[in-house]
Amino acid sequence: MNSLEILDNDSMTEVKLLPTVIEITSQERRMIKDAAEHLEKKYGSYENRDFIKHVHQMASYFLPERILHIAADFASDFSKNQYGALIFQGLMDIDQELLGTTPPNWQSADYSKFNLYGFACALIHGALPSKPVQYYSQRKGGGLIHAIIPDEKMRETQTGSGSATDLYVHTEDAFLKHQADFLSFMYVRNEEQVPSTLYSIRSHKSIGENYRPLFDRIYKIPKDANLETGESEEEALDSVLYGNNKLPFMRFDAAEQLFNPSIKQSDDAHQCLAEFWDEARHLIYSGFTPQAGDVILVNNHLCAHGRSAFRAGVRNIDGIEYACERRIMLRMMSKVSLIDMRAHTLTEDPFFVIEEHLGKNFQHL
Repeated sequence: MNSLEILDNDSMTEVKLLPTVIEITSQERRMIKDAAEHLEKKYGSYENRDFIKHVHQMASYFLPERILHIAADFASDFSKNQYGALIFQGLMDIDQELLGTTPPNWQSADYSKFNLYGFACALIHGALPSKPVQYYSQRKGGGLIHAIIPDEKMRETQTGSGSATDLYVHTEDAFLKHQADFLSFMYVRNEEQVPSTLYSIRSHKSIGENYRPLFDRIYKIPKDANLETGESEEEALDSVLYGNNKLPFMRFDAAEQLFNPSIKQSDDAHQCLAEFWDEARHLIYSGFTPQAGDVILVNNHLCAHGRSAFRAGVRNIDGIEYACERRIMLRMMSKVSLIDMRAHTLTEDPFFVIEEHLGKNFQHL
């Protein structure tokens, strides 16, 4: 189920690992929509805790069998040929009229318009199986789905609300020890035709001795650009690679670890990161431009994500620029086990993660 691209250059054959693309059939799309509509009538909202508690069973009952098998295989495949991302093309039909005009930012979004899509995304996570959760570090929680909308006031930032600069590839919440295991990105609007970017740790031919220092806990992994960083966090260090030495997992944020001028890595750490990035940046995949209804599912331990720079609300066709509705993307995050991170969740809500930075919790919650 993994995509491989064969490149022939002067009789030297190279196998390039690519994310797997699954084209959803019209019958599967109908089944998923019918399921979302049924669940909406029964539970009201995808936020309903009774729904989330039973999302694994719901997924097994409602999702097409092919999707269930693909998701289950993906969730436990850490092999050298597993890119770490699935692209579901045409998972949902999007009612663009119902969406209306794109709001100026995520704060003013009407989440009732995303309710059906929330059920569909939750079922995909449930099929892994993995449990949708929310993080206080992300918009003080903000629910199980975040609408990612370009904000003119933040257009130059390295955040989901930015647009004017490339968003460097990063694993989500790299600054957390209990970051999301899986992410889904549902594109409900992408009229600007903005390509997504993906980078897999499995794209390297091998993790040789020159990358062994990346397993050492010598790297500063600061919070995202839109979060305040305390002085005590200067002392918090962790590794970039972890898990199996030959086929590792990754915790990496190029923008914050390498290009944030306020973060001063040690000389050894900076040199290792720079050498790693010099190879990694050539392995970034940007060959997919999501359309409305597409979903990208990412293993957050194997695959980093980002996007290309774009002009929000402008679409270029044959060199001519046309005004269009700005893009809207819905992000959902999930964890395989609520037990492992119980020390970092609210006492009364194990689906609400309160970790602030590398094992340290927010103190006021």
